[in-house]
Amino acid sequence: MSKTLHIKTYGCQMNAYDSARMTDVLAPLGYQAVDRADDADMVILNTCHIREKATEKLFSDLGRLRLVQEARLASGRRMILAVAGCVAQAEGVEIMRRAPHVDIVFGPQTYHRLPEMVARAGRNADRRSAGILDTDFPVEPKFDHLPANGGEPGPSAFLTIQEGCDKFCTFCVVPYTRGAEYSRPVADIIAEARRLVAGGAREITLLGQNVNAYHGAAPDGRDWRLGRLIRALAELAGLDRIRYTTSHPRDMDEELIRVHGEVDACMPYLHLPVQSGSDRVLEAMNRKHRVDDYRRVVERLRAARPDIALSSDFIVGFPGETKADFEATLRLVREVGFAQAYSFRYSARPGTPAALLGNRIPKSEAGQRLAALQDLLQQQQDSFNDATVHQVVPVLFERRGRHPSQIVGRSPHFQPVHVAADTAQIGTVADVRIVGRTKHGLIGALADASCDAPVPVREAIA
Repeated sequence: MSKTLHIKTYGCQMNAYDSARMTDVLAPLGYQAVDRADDADMVILNTCHIREKATEKLFSDLGRLRLVQEARLASGRRMILAVAGCVAQAEGVEIMRRAPHVDIVFGPQTYHRLPEMVARAGRNADRRSAGILDTDFPVEPKFDHLPANGGEPGPSAFLTIQEGCDKFCTFCVVPYTRGAEYSRPVADIIAEARRLVAGGAREITLLGQNVNAYHGAAPDGRDWRLGRLIRALAELAGLDRIRYTTSHPRDMDEELIRVHGEVDACMPYLHLPVQSGSDRVLEAMNRKHRVDDYRRVVERLRAARPDIALSSDFIVGFPGETKADFEATLRLVREVGFAQAYSFRYSARPGTPAALLGNRIPKSEAGQRLAALQDLLQQQQDSFNDATVHQVVPVLFERRGRHPSQIVGRSPHFQPVHVAADTAQIGTVADVRIVGRTKHGLIGALADASCDAPVPVREAIA
C-alpha cells in the first residue's frame, strides 16, 4: 500500500542531495513524496547546524508537528517523525530527551539504514520503548548501500562526490557531524552522472563539504583530483554545465585552475570562502591560509578565466576581532570584488573550539559591522548585475516562475534570470537578452542574437 513522505530540508545543497537520496531509499517501502507535512505518514526534518539558532528552529518545528502527529493518531493514522542531518548528529540525545514524540534520530552517514529504522519504528507503534537513535559513523561508506537515483532530477542536479572535512576550522561543526574526509570512487560518480543526464539533467553541481579536496580512486589505479574528474565528466554527451561547491582556498591546485580556463562546461563562477580579511583572525579560525594566499589564488583564477565571477563566505564579529581586523576584511572585499557573497555574524556552535574563546564582540557592534559589510557586498552584486544588462547570455531554464508565463533559469555566472516564455523551454539552454535587474536577479527576453563580448568581471564590480 502506498504511503506518503514529506522531507523538510534545512540549509546546504548537500542536505538537498541527501534528502533526494532518502526519498530513493524509502521508495521501495512504498513511500511517495508529498508537499505538506500534515498529509504525510512520515516526516523527516533534515537539519543543518551551520545557520544561527538551528536547534531552536528545529524544536519549534517539532512542537508544531507534535500537534499534527496527535491529531492524525486520534483519527487512526500514525505519523512517523524523524530528525536527520547535522543537528541530529550533534544533539541526538538532547532531541530524544526534549522531544520524546520523535520516533527516529539519525545522522548524515546512516540514512542508508532508513528502511531498517522505519521497520523498527513500525514495530514500536505504541512507543512503550524509546525512540531510535543512530548517529554512528559506519566503517563502510553509505554510498555503497544506496539505490540508484530515482525519479527525474530536473535540468540542474546535485551530485555529492566528497563528504566530511579534515580542516577543523575552530568555528565549524562539520568535522564532528560529517566526519573525516571521504572521496567517492571515480567510477561511481561517473555512473551516477550518466543516470542524471539520462534523466534530463543538463547541469550537475558537484558537492562536498570540502569539494576541491577530492581525491577519489580511479579505474586507472590512481587517485584523481577534482580537476581530472571534471575533465572526465565534461566528456559525457548531454552534460552542458558543471559547477562545484564548497571549496577551500588551500585546495585550489594548478590543475583545477587550468580546468577553469580549458573546459568549456566548467562554468565561470566559483564559491571560494575566505571568512576574513585579517591574518590574525584567520589564524584564530584555524583556516590555515593567509590573506595573501587567497589573493594569489584569485589572481591565478582570473589569469586562467578572465570572466570568472567569485562568491565567498564571511564571518563578522569572530571572538577577538578588532576594528582594524574588520577594516582589513572590507579592504579585501574592495580589492577582490565579489559577484555574490554570504555573510554572517559569528554565532558559537556547541562543541567547537571557538565556543570556548573569550573576548566576545558585543552583538550590537558585530551587527553594525555586518550591516556595513553587507552594504558593500550588495553594491558589488548590483554593479555586477548592472554590467550584464543589454548583454545576451546563455540561460539554462530550470523551473516555472512565480508569475504566469514566466520561467526561471541561470546564467553561466549563476545569476537567476526571469523570462516570459513557454514552459516548453524548461530544460533547454537559450540565448537571452538581459533587459533589467532586480535586487537578486536579472530580467530577460529570448533573443536570437549571438552573445555580446562579456565585460571582465573585475571591471563590472569595481
